[in-house]
Amino acid sequence: MFMLIRSLSQTLVLTIVAISVTAQAAARFDEIEQGYPGVLLEQVFKVEGVPWGMAFLTPTRLLITERRGDLRLLDLDRNSATLVAGVPAVVARGQGGLLDVAIGPAYGSDGWIYFTYSKPSESGAVTALARARMAQDRLLDWQDLLVTDSATDSHRHFGSRIAFDHQGHVFFGVGDRGERPLAQDLGNHAGSILRLNLDGSVPADNPFVGKPNARHEIWSFGHRNPQGLLFDHESQRLWSIEHGPRGGDEINLILKGSNYGWPVISHGKEYWGPVSVGEGTSKAGMEQPRKVYIPSIAPGSLILYRGQAFPEWRGDLFAGALKLRHLNRVSLSESGQAVAETRLLEDLDERIRALALSPEGWIYLSTDSGRILRLRPD
Repeated sequence: MFMLIRSLSQTLVLTIVAISVTAQAAARFDEIEQGYPGVLLEQVFKVEGVPWGMAFLTPTRLLITERRGDLRLLDLDRNSATLVAGVPAVVARGQGGLLDVAIGPAYGSDGWIYFTYSKPSESGAVTALARARMAQDRLLDWQDLLVTDSATDSHRHFGSRIAFDHQGHVFFGVGDRGERPLAQDLGNHAGSILRLNLDGSVPADNPFVGKPNARHEIWSFGHRNPQGLLFDHESQRLWSIEHGPRGGDEINLILKGSNYGWPVISHGKEYWGPVSVGEGTSKAGMEQPRKVYIPSIAPGSLILYRGQAFPEWRGDLFAGALKLRHLNRVSLSESGQAVAETRLLEDLDERIRALALSPEGWIYLSTDSGRILRLRPD
């Protein structure tokens, strides 16, 4: 039904339907390359801040975090949003603020919603994982599950997306906080992907449990700034996408206890000149990425499409691109190798931040300009 148009010379007309609380207006984009016929791109809402994370609370209610510290509940039936009270203070400076939101795997019975945010501390802002319940338009029972040991004097590289394996565990990432050596130091949480039980306790089978001078929450390390994270329940694979320096953004298949090399190895260059970072692009004992982006696209999110609305997309990774302003699609082989890449919505010219899948299999995306958009079949 939705045949992929692979030739760069072929084009697609996407209809953009802008929907506000009070009015609807239509606009048209012509000559969007590498698209799909029969696909509609709609604007469903617009917020004032940067919408950093999105999660479906119900099929028609979407939670949206804004980096400045606001949480909104968007009613898709009514095209209206409610400000949710009860969010604690966040450090909304640089890349910090209210970050990801994810609905807990047992939400129907326990009501837990999970958040990451930059929490103020005496030694500087740190990435924290928390959970809370919600009653109408207010968060209740806020619990900080892990306030990470990741403080620096920088307001960069907080991470941080959330993923669940539906086996009782939650994962989230923390960047190197602008201090490169921290990513190779197991004695802190910076530059790591962390794994906890849903209540915040440490799983007994985490790879560094019992190792002296190591943080037991660490699942993998050697990461620069992971801003996309997902657990694919069909393949039982954990995927991450992270920012490189100047070039060298990476898609990584995350393996238990593995070292992903930053800053010892990297495919990127120094910001101050055409000089390679570290010792090279590979080293024994350090994992290689499944895909490298040169130049950097600056990824902001990552999902793996398992929906029914777009059959040709099933099993593909999608990432929002901030610097190069597009929706990045990566096709995977059965063994998890990246075999093809398509760049969608380049003519939209928006920094695409967050991605979410609706129950229908529609792709929702947010932009740093505050737009909430969706891709659905026409």
